Amino acid sequence: MRAEDIIIKPILTEKGYDGIASKKYTFKVAKGANKTEIKIAVEQLFGVDVESVNTSNVRGKLKRMGRNEGLTSSYKKAVVQLTKDSKPIEYFNSLS
Repeated sequence: MRAEDIIIKPILTEKGYDGIASKKYTFKVAKGANKTEIKIAVEQLFGVDVESVNTSNVRGKLKRMGRNEGLTSSYKKAVVQLTKDSKPIEYFNSLS
């Protein structure tokens, strides 16, 4: 897989914004990607040094519209911690 296929999009939530100050960034990633592949992809795409990667599988939530019900899609989430010496990711700096 290419780095562009592994990192799908950033996850921008209140908890995610709190982590930006301590160089923790949250991404939606490909379901088949492991921690090593995610680390290499972030380093290639953003030119930073990654210290650790924590992943979790997020289940889809049950949503209803009247009598009809269904599930939102499930996905894999990765929280990436950069090293202290690394520069921050510029995309997230413009948001905070």
